[in-house]
Amino acid sequence: MKTEFSTILEEFLSENSLTQSEFARRIDIKPSQVSEWMKGKAKPGYDYLKRMALAFNVSADYFLGITEIY
Repeated sequence: MKTEFSTILEEFLSENSLTQSEFARRIDIKPSQVSEWMKGKAKPGYDYLKRMALAFNVSADYFLGITEIY
């Protein structure tokens, strides 16, 4: 089952009690970019996926929807 990135991100933020602004700050991007991802209007590229994986010590596979475990 393929899950959309916006759903994965929404669940991640909820499970980790993070706001979009806190998430954006941790990966050094504008909160408006996270908002675009949450709305499904855009998806992160390689560099942003790498930042997310490193900032939260989570496999990029999780954010890509390949695995459900982070």
